[in-house]
Amino acid sequence: MKNKFWTLRYTLINMSYFAVFCTIHAYAAVFLLDKGFTNTQVGLALAIANILSVFGQPLVAGLVDKPGKVTNRNVIMTSVLLMALGCFSLLFIRNIAVLIFAIFVLIYTIQLVHQPIMIAMNFEYQKAGCNINFGLSRGLGSAGFAMMSAITGVAVAKNGTDFLLVSSICLLIFMFLITFFFQKPVTTLAESKEEIKSDEEATNKFTDFVKKYPMFMLLMLGSACCFFAHNMINDFMIQIIRSLNGSETQLGYSTFLQGILELPVMALIAYVLRKVSAGKLLVFSAVSFLIKTLILVFSTSMVGMYISQCFQMFAYAVFIPVAAYYADKVMSKMDQVKGQAYINVAITVGGVFSNLICGRILDNMGVKPMLIIGCIVCTLGVFITLVSVVSYSKKTQTVI
Repeated sequence: MKNKFWTLRYTLINMSYFAVFCTIHAYAAVFLLDKGFTNTQVGLALAIANILSVFGQPLVAGLVDKPGKVTNRNVIMTSVLLMALGCFSLLFIRNIAVLIFAIFVLIYTIQLVHQPIMIAMNFEYQKAGCNINFGLSRGLGSAGFAMMSAITGVAVAKNGTDFLLVSSICLLIFMFLITFFFQKPVTTLAESKEEIKSDEEATNKFTDFVKKYPMFMLLMLGSACCFFAHNMINDFMIQIIRSLNGSETQLGYSTFLQGILELPVMALIAYVLRKVSAGKLLVFSAVSFLIKTLILVFSTSMVGMYISQCFQMFAYAVFIPVAAYYADKVMSKMDQVKGQAYINVAITVGGVFSNLICGRILDNMGVKPMLIIGCIVCTLGVFITLVSVVSYSKKTQTVI
């Protein structure tokens, strides 16, 4: 094969994406609070973006699943350009709250729609004969998030929130260039089309998808509950840290810690999956999300925050690659991009309810009540995840 370094180039796409994910997602509250928005308004902005992406992710995935010019790569390049344009416009808009709100929501929505497409591109290229180590690439993506976090916390404290926009634009330009040259070998395109033609029809209606994959969708419900707690911590981390007498600098350290700890787990996940089933790992991940949240409930200093962030390596770092693997195995070929999209939909739905509920709780009751609510919802998620995994194994007589 003429084109080499598939893992390296896919890794660079991941690292640049998650570095931008840090500046836009992890620092969303910092950016919007600096622009004069309240916690409730921050939660509303994130919730709207999450709701839009819930509909956008399956819609775009359905287009990609069909043969044609709408490919994973083309969608990624388009979304990168739109995000860069949005960030650039925010550099020049001052004191127009409605416009800032709308543009930020649009950027955040596109970023959420983008992620499952990037994951699906990995499986597409692997099936075309490109040797990509997904776990390593995704893990180094988290390392990119971590490195950006370490820089951003200090940089924002010194230079203000415009740093978030400028750095995002530079990273997005880099990502566009890498993706532009990341082309699937021409020799495999005909083979891929033949595979598509011979496969069963895509399941485009949501109700049909639920009927076809009931246990997978139950798993997604449990995942949404777990990610309610996960998104609560990430989206309102600055408020949690301030309640523990920390600042933006500690926010940078915290996000760096959780990001860098994801790398070894994701890099080794392919090996772990040979020893432990994906279902058991998903249950283990759900329990880890709960422990991570419980630690914060009883924390009285930044030490508790750092300990909680260490559980990222057992929670998020396990869930993301294992869920991607799980969806790829249980879905038919024409539903695989939608399968990846519904994983992100579950994450996003958790984020929607977290944003809507937790922002209001923060403004009216404070940090501790918010964390307790997160624990209750996450406990429900652990139970549903366990039921879905056990039920799937019994129904299919297989262990995935």
